[in-house]
Amino acid sequence: MSRKGKVYIIGAGPGDPGLMTLKGAKCLQEAEVVIYDHLISPELLDMARRDARLIYAGKEGGRHTLSQAEINQRLLEEAGSGRVVARLKGGDPFVFGRGGEEAEELARAGIPFEVVPGVTSAISVPAYAGIPLTHRRFTASVAFVTGHEDPLKEQSEIDWKSLAGMGTLVFLMGVRNLPQIAASLVARGKKPDTPAAMIRWGTTVDQETLTGTLADIAERAEAAGFKPPAILVVGGVVGLRKDLNWFETQPLFGKGVVITRPEPQAASMAALLRDAGARVVSFPTIRIAPPESWDELDAAIQRLETYAWLIFTSANGVHHFLERLRAAGKDLRDLKGIRLCTIGPATAAVLEGQGLRVDLVPETYLSEGVVAAFERYDLSGQRILLPRAEKARDVIPNELARRGASVDVVTAYRTVNSGRKAAELAEQIALGRVDVLTFTSPSTVTNFLEIMGPDFLPIPAGIRVACIGPVTAAAARKAGLPVDILQETYTVPGLVESLKDFFARG
Repeated sequence: MSRKGKVYIIGAGPGDPGLMTLKGAKCLQEAEVVIYDHLISPELLDMARRDARLIYAGKEGGRHTLSQAEINQRLLEEAGSGRVVARLKGGDPFVFGRGGEEAEELARAGIPFEVVPGVTSAISVPAYAGIPLTHRRFTASVAFVTGHEDPLKEQSEIDWKSLAGMGTLVFLMGVRNLPQIAASLVARGKKPDTPAAMIRWGTTVDQETLTGTLADIAERAEAAGFKPPAILVVGGVVGLRKDLNWFETQPLFGKGVVITRPEPQAASMAALLRDAGARVVSFPTIRIAPPESWDELDAAIQRLETYAWLIFTSANGVHHFLERLRAAGKDLRDLKGIRLCTIGPATAAVLEGQGLRVDLVPETYLSEGVVAAFERYDLSGQRILLPRAEKARDVIPNELARRGASVDVVTAYRTVNSGRKAAELAEQIALGRVDVLTFTSPSTVTNFLEIMGPDFLPIPAGIRVACIGPVTAAAARKAGLPVDILQETYTVPGLVESLKDFFARG
């Protein structure tokens, strides 16, 4: 008996990936085939299974990649072949999304399907623009209308007279018909001075909001070059935006921030930046690779009991050390009696996440800070193990050796060029989507310039450079980069706070 397929018709929300529902994400992760529309965020597609087949079915500027009939046919073919299909649609699939038509086709063919409602742009986009659709002082009614229909056609299905008498109106996909929409409402009795707002790319870092009245909103939109995707909100509630505009006033709203650190470590930084309203541009310049040989580290692990201290200067050092510890048939119990030191709280958190207590974290998160933190300890005759990157400064081993310690420096990992192409970032810069380059280590600086090439300097006008700590800043300056932002707290959260402060000063 052949396996029967199934289709999940999923509302992906209005644009902000965080507005995808939990059930929508779960169904997407089950799908073997994903058929998705134009406005679907790449971050949502990243939720799909690694082996899922992605089929683009978007419409842009009136141009269809697949017609609706072709989309329907693909759904029938894929599910009919026994596959689980996610039909990923912007907003809510049953609110001007043609999800009902697709569901009808599936029902006629006897193919099982589920509808997963999504957060519709009709509600969420005005909310992100600081416009509540209902408010006791302004309206007791709201209507959602397609703006895609030509209001001047002989047999319009839109009841313009009734709409003119309603409190709040939301028109979806109405940019091209904006003059006719405004004129039709005024002709049916809506006051010309009724507040109106156009919101473009709502709920994303590209969101733009244009306000006016029914009398002038079309003229303003044309002057501003307002293009789809956008929605129109009409009603007194638009006036509340001046006090309720929360999204576009975030400290880093719309600022393009390039993250150059390795992808596996970029997630926490990206989350902090997005929470502040930034556009995150992922451009890892390095990747973490194992050493050419594990011999040194493995030998050190075999004599663990001889060490009084273990010093970690990065989370990568922790991860690779613990990996080799387990490969040697040992576990955390073999660290009994060994004191642990980390260069900063982020590295300490990795150890603490394994249930280990860190004995020493310096006040200054630099190699010099580690050395200073050991001043109160007698290191004479003490053996210290320092698993670290292949290339690193020798401040810690040299200074601790001067105080009588025997320091074994072993390579736990290497930082190597990520292999990314300069054209990837150059395109973003050309589009005006880059405001800040961030560097978290000297190796991110050197590999960045190696990728971008000598013609990148001097850097394009208007782009700022932010660095974690004086060591990284020194490497940037030595390479010919200006350093505009250097925070006092040498951590990723500290860097993000410094970015906020910098742009707050204008």
